[in-house]
Amino acid sequence: MSSPSNKAAANTAADPTFLPPPPGEFLGHPRALWNLFGTEFWERFMYYGMRAMLAVHVASAFFAHLSGAAAREQASLTYGGFTSLVYMTGIAGGFVADRILGYQRSIMLGGAMMAAGSFMLMAPDLTTFMVGLAVIVVGNGLFKPNISTMVGKLYAPGDARRDSGFTIFYMGINAGALIAPVICASLIGSKFGYRWGFFAAAMGMIVGLAVFQVVKGWLGHVGTAPEGKKGFAPILQVLIGSALLVVPVFFLLSKSDVLGGLLIAMMLALVAYFIYSGVTSGSKAQLHRYIAMLILFVANILFWSLFEQAGSSLNFLAQDFVRMPDVSIFGWTPTFEVFQSVNPVFIILLAPIFATLWVKLDKADWNPSIPRKFSYGLVGAALGFYVLVFALNHTAGADGKISWIWLTLTYLIHTMGELCLSPIGLAMVTKLAKPSETGLAMGGWFLSIAMANFVAGRIAAIASGGSEGEAGSSLVQYAATFNQLFWLGIVIAVLFFLAAPLINKLMHGVK
Repeated sequence: MSSPSNKAAANTAADPTFLPPPPGEFLGHPRALWNLFGTEFWERFMYYGMRAMLAVHVASAFFAHLSGAAAREQASLTYGGFTSLVYMTGIAGGFVADRILGYQRSIMLGGAMMAAGSFMLMAPDLTTFMVGLAVIVVGNGLFKPNISTMVGKLYAPGDARRDSGFTIFYMGINAGALIAPVICASLIGSKFGYRWGFFAAAMGMIVGLAVFQVVKGWLGHVGTAPEGKKGFAPILQVLIGSALLVVPVFFLLSKSDVLGGLLIAMMLALVAYFIYSGVTSGSKAQLHRYIAMLILFVANILFWSLFEQAGSSLNFLAQDFVRMPDVSIFGWTPTFEVFQSVNPVFIILLAPIFATLWVKLDKADWNPSIPRKFSYGLVGAALGFYVLVFALNHTAGADGKISWIWLTLTYLIHTMGELCLSPIGLAMVTKLAKPSETGLAMGGWFLSIAMANFVAGRIAAIASGGSEGEAGSSLVQYAATFNQLFWLGIVIAVLFFLAAPLINKLMHGVK
C-alpha cells in the first residue's frame, strides 16, 4: 500500500500545479477532509434546524391574519424566495474566495454572518425577521460553495478517491441535517416556541466555526488567501460589500417576480461567461466540458425543484394530512417536524453503500456515466411523488389522513435519487471546470439550485395553498400537483438517459 507521502508525490508528478494538503490520512483520505466534514456538519445543523421551522413559523407568526390557504401560499413563496437566494449568492461567494479572500477566510466570515442572522430570526416583528433571513443568505453565499470547493482541492486530478471523498463529506452534511430538526424544531421549537429553535440553530453555527478554527492547521495552504490579498483590508472590504448586499436581498425576499427575472438573467450571464471562457481557453475540450456542465445544470434544476418540496409542501402535508406513529421515546412524542430528519437518516444509511457501489462498478467497468446517474436521480424524484399520489387517492382514512409510512417511503425513494445526483454533481463541477474557476463553477452549481428552489416555492404555493374548504379538497389539490410532478420528472429523466452518450462525449474522458 502506498504511503501518504508517496501518493502526494505521485499526484504532484501527474499534475505539477497540484499542491497536496499537509501529510496525514484518516480512513484513506486526507486528514483535512475531516475538518471540513465537522465544520459542514454544524453549518448544516444551523441551516436545516432553521429550515424545518421556517415555512410553518412564517405562516403562523406573520400571516395568521389571512385564511389558512392564503397564509401557506405566502409562507411557501417566502420560503422559496429565501432558499433560492441562499444558493443564488453562492456565485458571488465563489468569486470572492477565488480572487479576494481565499476559501478559509470566506468560510469564517460567512459562518459568522449566518450565526448573526439566525439570532435575528428570534425577533417578533416581520421586518427584523426578514433582515435576519437576508443576513443568512449573504453569509451562506460566502460559506456554502467554498467549503465544497475545498474538498475538491484536497485531491489531485484523476485521484480515484475524489468521488468517495465527496460522498463522505455529503454524510457530514446529512448527519447535521439529521439531528437538527429533532433538536431545534421538535424538541425545542414545538415545546418552547420556534424562536428558541432558531436560537439553538445559531449556536450550532458557532460550534462549527470553532471546529474549523481549532483544526485549521490540517488544511495547510489549501484555501489560503491569494497572493497580494492577505491582511485585514480585504476582509473589511468584503464585510462592507456583504452589508450592502443585505439591502437588495431583503428587497428580493418579498418581490418574487423580480427575483425570478433576476435568477434567469444571472443564469444566462453564467452560460455566456463559461462559453466565453471555454472559447478563449484555446482548448476545444475545455469548451465542450463547460457545455456538458451547463447541460447537467438543467437536470440539477429539475431535480431540486421536485426534491425541495420537503421543507414546504411536504411539510404542510405532514402537518395536516399525515398520521404520526403512536410512540413515546423517553417521554417525547414525535411531531410532524421530524420528517425533516428522514432524508438525512436514509443518506447516512445509504451513502456508504452507494460510495462502495460506484467503486465496485468502476472496477467491473459497469459504472454508469455521470449523465446516466443524473437521469437515475430524476427517476427517483419522480417515483417518490407517485407514491404520494397513490397514497392520497387510495389510502386516506376517515380522518382524511394517510399513514406516516407513505411519506417515509417517498423520502426513501427521493434519497436514492439524490445519491445518484447530488454528490456526483459536486465532484463533477470540480472535474469539468478549469482550476482557476472552480469556485465560480461551484457557485454556478448552486445558482442552478437557486433557480430550482424558486420554482419549488411556486409549486409549493400551488400544492399547499391553492384550495380552501374541506380536507378532502386539499388532498385532491396535493394529489393533482404531485401527479404532474411525477410525469414531468419521468419525461425529463428519459430524455437525459437517451442524451447521455452525447453529453459524455462532450466531457472528454471525465468520469
